[in-house]
Amino acid sequence: MMSLKSDQEILENSMHEDDPNGNSALEQTFTEKTAPRWGPQHKGAQELAQLYSPGKRAQEFICVYTCIALMIIDFVLILKHFHFDRIIVTCISAICGIITADFGSGLVHWAADTWGSVELPIIGKNFLRPFREHHLDPTSITRHDFIETNGDNFMVSIPILGFLAYCFNTKSHTDIQQDFGWISYLFLCSIFVAMTNQIHKWSHTYWGLPKWVLFMQNYHIVLPRKHHRIHHVAPHETYFCITTGWLNWPLEKLRFWSTLECLIEFVTGLKPRDDDLKWAKKVT
Repeated sequence: MMSLKSDQEILENSMHEDDPNGNSALEQTFTEKTAPRWGPQHKGAQELAQLYSPGKRAQEFICVYTCIALMIIDFVLILKHFHFDRIIVTCISAICGIITADFGSGLVHWAADTWGSVELPIIGKNFLRPFREHHLDPTSITRHDFIETNGDNFMVSIPILGFLAYCFNTKSHTDIQQDFGWISYLFLCSIFVAMTNQIHKWSHTYWGLPKWVLFMQNYHIVLPRKHHRIHHVAPHETYFCITTGWLNWPLEKLRFWSTLECLIEFVTGLKPRDDDLKWAKKVT
């Protein structure tokens, strides 16, 4: 199992705010003729960016607008049924929903970073490709518009939000009140799941963020920029939770991800991050 990295190792090997693609050590490591280690000039990053297809764009467009419509509908219905005597249950349920979203972001991020190949049918180019591109060009996410950034996460939230809308329109007021804690949990979980990649994008955006986003980052309500730098220490093997990042430290102390990787490698013989490394080596 991997050993925990020191603060000094993290600072020396991760992104820097004045060089967010991590090429500050270029002169020490590479000759002048060698392409930058990371960034939009990296051959692997360029190939991966070109795999973004019109069909994928259409899927993202539909998912974003469907999800936004369901968010508005559910929020209006929640306000309609909200009673102040349920506020404690609602708040506790909401916090649990946010924690669940953070763990879910880590699980998906870990799985997509660590296993599978871009060559896999359907999921490879459509869902694993952005994860490979992101490690080679961390700032690519800041050049994506709202649709490309959030399409897949909004897609995941649609079934949950759709289920809530169905419940509001088929259950009695009494039943809704009895289930209001569960409803609050699912609603906040789905909202934070939907916004995970936007929050992730903010963690890579070093200039021009609104003050309210900076406030949430500074108080660790959402993923802070310096916190996410820990994940961008090659070979990107820790701190996978990217919604709030609250679970990163405890999961690291428990060696949760490395233990899972050892078990999977023992059972299947597959090496973690093989595909990620393959794309990283495409420097010419």
